[in-house]
Amino acid sequence: LWVALSLSVQGKEVNMTSPDGKYQFTLSDSGGQLHYSLTWNGKQTVKPSLLGINANVEWRDGVEIGTVDSSRKDTIWHPVYGERSEIKDCYNAWKILVNRQNGRDKLILDIRAYDEGIAFRYHFPGGQYLKITDEYTEYTMPEGTKAYFTPKAQTPYSYLPLENWPGESDRPLLLTLAGGGYVCLAEAQVVDYVRTKFNVSSTKKNTIISAMYGPVEDIAPYSTPWRVIMVGERPVDLINNNDLVLNLNPACKLADTSWIKPGKVFRSGDLKQDRVKAAIDFAAERGIQYVHMDAGWYGPEMKMSSDATTVSSDKDLDIPALCKYAESKGIGLMVYVNQRALVQQLDILLPLYKKWGLKGIKFGFVQIGNQRWSTWLHDAVRKCGEYNLMVDIHDEYRPTGFSRTYPNLMTQEGIRGNEEMPDATHNTTLPFTRYLAGAGDYTLCYFNNRVKNTKAHQLAMAAVYYSPLQFMFWYDRPEFYQGEEELEFWKAIPSVWDDSRALDGEIGEYIVQARRSGNDWFVGAMTNTEARTITLTTDFLEPGKKYMLHLYEDDDKLNTRTKVRSTHKKIKAGDKLVLKLKASGGAALHFTPLKK
Repeated sequence: LWVALSLSVQGKEVNMTSPDGKYQFTLSDSGGQLHYSLTWNGKQTVKPSLLGINANVEWRDGVEIGTVDSSRKDTIWHPVYGERSEIKDCYNAWKILVNRQNGRDKLILDIRAYDEGIAFRYHFPGGQYLKITDEYTEYTMPEGTKAYFTPKAQTPYSYLPLENWPGESDRPLLLTLAGGGYVCLAEAQVVDYVRTKFNVSSTKKNTIISAMYGPVEDIAPYSTPWRVIMVGERPVDLINNNDLVLNLNPACKLADTSWIKPGKVFRSGDLKQDRVKAAIDFAAERGIQYVHMDAGWYGPEMKMSSDATTVSSDKDLDIPALCKYAESKGIGLMVYVNQRALVQQLDILLPLYKKWGLKGIKFGFVQIGNQRWSTWLHDAVRKCGEYNLMVDIHDEYRPTGFSRTYPNLMTQEGIRGNEEMPDATHNTTLPFTRYLAGAGDYTLCYFNNRVKNTKAHQLAMAAVYYSPLQFMFWYDRPEFYQGEEELEFWKAIPSVWDDSRALDGEIGEYIVQARRSGNDWFVGAMTNTEARTITLTTDFLEPGKKYMLHLYEDDDKLNTRTKVRSTHKKIKAGDKLVLKLKASGGAALHFTPLKK
């Protein structure tokens, strides 16, 4: 349902509300500047804050609110894959003309109010050349607000007040309010724009400012990315509303998506024909859908002279033959390619890789930040879609919802995962911070002895962390597996879902995440570096039904290599389960319906 209205504003203030009335967004032009404020559930969440942008001319001073067009949309769409098979897209919208004294250029503020959050962006409708050099978007927060600061996409988090930050913070940015409540500042539809981080103002107290990587040049009509504000009473409320980022992106533009198949991935670092075959055999036996050949197969990845159309002379690989062998086992083969080769050879590589039978590419060491590389990267994903190739982007790139428009972008790193071996406090921070933006390729480990957390903690990650291409057994080899019963959880679990519900959690302390595929439910519970007892009420299960619970927990008393206890018992929907998590530990639960 789409309803459009047009009205003229009498006065200098526009009040906007979400469909459920909880979000109230107010825009005013007092003093010749645009300011907005946000109230959520009757509580002032963002105090009056500046809006504006510099695009050849400054849209900051001497501006006023002009005409306003309002509309409403209420629909449901079905993603190619996701954390939910059905997504509600319901919002009230306003297009507000901004007039500038002594100026002919036009600026429109696009504002949308969802039950899940508020989004706004700057739109230039004319045909003029644009050079955007600054965004004046600010967020003035209540006294006592603190932030989960991280300077880069793969760095630890620090919990800081809104003053004297050691630089800029990556996005999304999670904030806690002194009087209770949680706020997430995020962005959506960053496709041909620069990366924008957050900093604190040196002149305005408790104020977060936008920090552009550099200038943006284009020809209008042109829209900036969406700036997003989400609020929740509990931190898990933000997780459960993360469809908002996808809703702010255009619908899928691929005519045929039947070839896009999410799944689990095993990495083969042993780049020899027999070892890759062994990896394929292992994947087929363990319910894994893909094998990924990592860096080095075409030569030193950091050298511009390395040719990604041919196998390195010191490798005995026959990739087309491996693709056929993998296909005979129901497995797809993927390869890693550094951006140095992609930039030089992309238009040659894509038809060649499709001919070989490859299913996907992991982009390595991508350049991100400025407009050129942002545009190149998203164009490269589009081109991969033309050749039926799925994409995993590694290093600093963070998602802003492009996977809705081009769902062959399956996942991306942009996360401090198991390449850095973080501790359990970091792992229980990620669901409330990085994962609010979208899928994250954490690279799940199991047998590697550098991991700082328990085996059950690692098992639970497959349910807690969302990634349509879920890399498992990172740094492991097929022979490391010795029939461990608890790894049936990883064999059974899918990588995409019909429903997802974050049940409970506190930032950096613990998380309990439930996900449904068909009639089966999978739950992951993870704690930080402290032991914890969690009571789980199974009211997410279908009422009146009985289930077989397969429960995998840490148990140091077991005289086994992995010290994970497997328990299988019948339960009914609504039963309470007590999970005793050891420090840096977790629990993994699989519920299968019982036939009557």
